[in-house]
Amino acid sequence: MKSLLLTLAMVLITLTQPALAQSAPAKTPEYSYFTLTPDITTNYITQGKKLGYLRLQVDLMVADPDYIPLVEHHAPLIRDAIIQIIGEQPEVKIKSLAGREAIRQQCLDKVNDLLIAETNQKLLTELLFTKYLYQ
Repeated sequence: MKSLLLTLAMVLITLTQPALAQSAPAKTPEYSYFTLTPDITTNYITQGKKLGYLRLQVDLMVADPDYIPLVEHHAPLIRDAIIQIIGEQPEVKIKSLAGREAIRQQCLDKVNDLLIAETNQKLLTELLFTKYLYQ
């Protein structure tokens, strides 16, 4: 009798575990991209009297396609924040790979902070420089 109850209990445990695992499916992110258009063209700080120009194409990655309209609505705010950050950067930082990555990360952090203040949620997963030309 005990062995029958033990077997029955094992069968019930085995049958209920997959049901528990399936009851809470993890939502996988559906990444989408929004490209700021037109490209951003702005100045940066240089040595001497020569002007430095930087042309950027910026793609914004979101984890949910439903965020795209919000990002599009706030595109002027995002563009302004990126232009402000670029305008404060020295030539050495603009022209180095490590500097470029630091600028990209600074832009991502600033834009996410602004979007959190506006929408009360973190919209951006990543901010990418898909075109980066300096002169």
